[in-house]
Amino acid sequence: MKQSLWLSDQQPISAPSVQQSITCDICIVGGGISGIYSAYLLAKQGFSVVLIEGLSHFANGTTAYSTGKLTTQHQLIYSKLSLEDGLLYYKANRQAIEQVVEQNPESFSRATSFLYSTTKLGKEQLTEEAKRYEQLGIPYIATKDTELSLSIELALGIKDEAQINPVAFTNHFASLARKHGAELYLNTRITSIDLKKRHLLTSLAHSIHYKKLILCTHYPIEAIKNLTMLKLQISRSYLTATKCNELLEGQYLSIDTPGRTIRTASIDGNPYFIYGGYSHIAGTNSEVNYYESLQQEVQALFELPAPSFCWDAQDMMTFDQIPFIGQVNHTDDSLYIATGFNKWGLSSSLVAGQLLCDLLKGIKNPTSDLFSPSRSNFGKALYFMLQNGSFISKEFIKGYLTRRDAPRCTHLGCKTRWNENDETWDCPCHGSRYNKEGQVIEGPAVYPLDIKKSGHST
Repeated sequence: MKQSLWLSDQQPISAPSVQQSITCDICIVGGGISGIYSAYLLAKQGFSVVLIEGLSHFANGTTAYSTGKLTTQHQLIYSKLSLEDGLLYYKANRQAIEQVVEQNPESFSRATSFLYSTTKLGKEQLTEEAKRYEQLGIPYIATKDTELSLSIELALGIKDEAQINPVAFTNHFASLARKHGAELYLNTRITSIDLKKRHLLTSLAHSIHYKKLILCTHYPIEAIKNLTMLKLQISRSYLTATKCNELLEGQYLSIDTPGRTIRTASIDGNPYFIYGGYSHIAGTNSEVNYYESLQQEVQALFELPAPSFCWDAQDMMTFDQIPFIGQVNHTDDSLYIATGFNKWGLSSSLVAGQLLCDLLKGIKNPTSDLFSPSRSNFGKALYFMLQNGSFISKEFIKGYLTRRDAPRCTHLGCKTRWNENDETWDCPCHGSRYNKEGQVIEGPAVYPLDIKKSGHST
């Protein structure tokens, strides 16, 4: 079944659509975990908060298509950062995870997170990461023995990490946000932003006037400002879930190429084995059946039945593997973003909520420079932007030469590509996705495709 496991047993929270013009202190666009958690924290501080989601349910976008891991162990991130930045990064994620425990969120459970490798090269890389853990004072375990039926060279573990059902978790904080006075809306598409007048316009021509605007829309609607568009690349990866006999004690991520992610979860009392991997730029490689490849691995390596669920995830990647959280630029104190989570959106969303809350309260947060969307790393950022810009330009031209009849993306006009496996129209330029009828599944596009005009039928 091409459906996320996390959506199989959830009772969605109902909310109205915007039916009139609204005025508020803070408007948050995006009803995934980053938007909802930020709304909760800000409403708790007494701000007048309005949250807008274009879909029919909260947490049904990127959040529902994640692995459900809450961890500080984000690939080999610490050996790539300076000691100062690495310590800030670790503390921000650890504190964010521990803070949510106080609210007794649904589906939260402890687990040991492992990075592992089955190769000699991977063992060397993990050894280097372990050295950085020691320098930073991060407690860890190193072992070759795990509960997986794999021949592992080395596994690097951090205890007392966490697992969640991301949909149940987000809905829990949506309820808390409402209790503190936040206004939550569904089925409301934002079609334009007037940054000077500080108001948004919905598809039904209602205005939302704000003092501060936070974009938690995965790919920011306002991405041209500060060249954010060129600072983000969209990566797609794939997940499967199959019934198993028992739950694992740990959660695992391979650092090899191609990487694999593994964990288990209990849904309606039934244990499921979650297995995923593969990664490519969104909107490309649409003819490869990654689900079938993962299914074959699950059956061959773990002797489990064919997956009952399969789904894919799109993730925003930054040039330095650190998210963009905060004020978009120093000249406009009304616009904030939270994006570029580099496949670690759950823990990064919690970090974003805390950081954004501090910034809007005027509290100095020690991580504000580390996560700043306008941070400077000129050489690395410029190279990334040039590469990304070149890819987008080539895809734009190639689309009009090779896919003339394909529908034109309503974001900036790139030709979409039909994805047979997921039955979606995918834009390779900026990651917008549409269902086969042309309705928007994922932005930055806000308008549906003109299927009839393209002359293409599926």
